[in-house]
Amino acid sequence: MFRVASLATALLVCPVAVAAAGCRLALVLAMDVSSSVDAAEDRLQRGGMASALVSDAVARAFFASDLPVALAVYEWSGRYNQQLILDWTLIGTLDDLLRAAETVARSKRSHNDFPTAMGYGLGYGAGLLERAPSCLYKTLDMAGDGQNNEGFGPQHAYAAFPFEGVTVNGLVVNAADYEAEVGLIAFYRAEVLHGPGAFLVVANGFEDYERAMRIKLERELTPPAIGMLTAPVDAG
Repeated sequence: MFRVASLATALLVCPVAVAAAGCRLALVLAMDVSSSVDAAEDRLQRGGMASALVSDAVARAFFASDLPVALAVYEWSGRYNQQLILDWTLIGTLDDLLRAAETVARSKRSHNDFPTAMGYGLGYGAGLLERAPSCLYKTLDMAGDGQNNEGFGPQHAYAAFPFEGVTVNGLVVNAADYEAEVGLIAFYRAEVLHGPGAFLVVANGFEDYERAMRIKLERELTPPAIGMLTAPVDAG
């Protein structure tokens, strides 16, 4: 394991907060299982997330500090169709990380015929973060292949649910149609990204999900990136 100077500086500046914190980051990964995601695509995203979690670069980022990361995973689609896949787990060892990835890989889709109710999906994530372990930072990742088409949208969710101190990043899965891709990316930029340092990663189809997830996780988990950026930035 190695230490990063910027994180060490932050810990020295805020000793009281650090003493109260059991981890450095509470990270929630939200997986889209709306009706636009078919069975083959769902397998690609579950397998891609699991593989990204145990990749060398991401594993190094998980253990880049003495303080562990708390991880949770859920799937979302319609307004009443969210399902917890991995409840809060402190990732303190490689075995913890391997077990978490295995839980994701072995998970089964709970719903497959509901629309994209992103506001409700975000609300579920906010509730999950409310009962997270005490951590220095909180991040929610919304992955999806479509815009909100049921119920209220992301901006209403941010006003209605407890998102203070939470960063929401995005993983856009590009659709086959070029115009749809451009519209979805713009939607995420304008409506989904939230909080300090929020950024967007784009996957070129579900076949590219693992690569995009790996890039996003490494960036979120590497200590200098946590809470250090001030403006949304896109990543390939």
